[in-house]
Amino acid sequence: MTPPSAGSYSAAMSKLEDLVAGAVADGVEPGGPVTVVSAVWHGDQAITLTYRDSANQPREQLLYRSDEGTFSVHEGTRRAWSFDGDGHRFRLAAEARRIHLAHLFDPYLALSSSEVDPLPHQIEAVYGEMLSRQPLRFLLADDPGAGKTIMAGLYIKELIIRGDAERVLVVAPGSLVNQWQDELFDKFGMRFEIVTKELLDSTHAGDVFHERDRLICRVDQISRREDLVERLAQTDWDLVVVDEAHRMSAHFFGAEVKKTKKYQLGEILGAAARHFLLMTATPHAGKEEDFQLFLALLDSDRFEGRFRDGVHSVDPSDLMRRMVKEKLLRGRADRRPSTSRRVGSAVMRAACRTDDLVEVPAHHARFDEGCGGCDLGGGRAAAAPCGGSPSAGLSSAPRL
Repeated sequence: MTPPSAGSYSAAMSKLEDLVAGAVADGVEPGGPVTVVSAVWHGDQAITLTYRDSANQPREQLLYRSDEGTFSVHEGTRRAWSFDGDGHRFRLAAEARRIHLAHLFDPYLALSSSEVDPLPHQIEAVYGEMLSRQPLRFLLADDPGAGKTIMAGLYIKELIIRGDAERVLVVAPGSLVNQWQDELFDKFGMRFEIVTKELLDSTHAGDVFHERDRLICRVDQISRREDLVERLAQTDWDLVVVDEAHRMSAHFFGAEVKKTKKYQLGEILGAAARHFLLMTATPHAGKEEDFQLFLALLDSDRFEGRFRDGVHSVDPSDLMRRMVKEKLLRGRADRRPSTSRRVGSAVMRAACRTDDLVEVPAHHARFDEGCGGCDLGGGRAAAAPCGGSPSAGLSSAPRL
């Protein structure tokens, strides 16, 4: 068999896609080879070919798929990179790639793309403690009002942006599921569906856990229905977040462990999740053995067995973050506190928006030294910074 000449390309291999700018082709017109100037596609079956003939005169011709094989493109004249593709599609693909890699250049991308103004302790928890753990098995046990929902939302969004999470399940008490749905959408732009009877009935065979990737469910609803627990056990999740996780409790009754249905649900969730985040303000109820059972939801091997004084020691420092309001205060240049007031200890810690100072009677309030205030134990009055107006401060002070 005689090989084709060096200056030609097999006609059987020539296709419309081969007619790119700069290519030299035979058979397009009888006068000789032509040089392609451009090719404009009409769908995927035809092109308008603009070319220069052997006399270097510009011409135009409409070619169809049926014309393939009637022309041949010279070897070496087809460019691997013709740069004649759809510019809009190229830009769209480049932008998608840029967003996909954005976290490499902006480690706080979830912050800049969310409608939140986080406090320092929230940034420290998410970016300093949680994101670096692969996989995450973590107990977020900050005081009430510390913004645990904000921390969880930042963590969820950061994982999604980085491509580390696609299927996310939030388990919360029934009274909080709507709040979770609203905050995740309003502050982070993430749409989650609440598992309801209507949603269960509308899905194929009621298997909503397989058909939906982002769900919020009520802990009581799931734990009381064995069919839902069984379906949940057959699914895999990239991240499971449990709010008010202390409700998943277990106790020792003699030598036997009594597990509540919610605790059994927690065990199933822990086995189904790659990242497992528990959130509660009251992780410890005063019994070390019950606390160890609770931590076993995160690591059943490490916290196996019954806690005994002098034999075991519970050290969850590497998988638990516990900060009370006193530790959440951050020094500022204006010496103003960064968290809301703590009613339980009668310490006003208002996130101040003005520099107004209001005289507060000594028997109503005192200041923590870390806030730059003064102790009222000696009967001295204090100038209390207020989050709103002076009148608002005077009206709220007696309630402390």
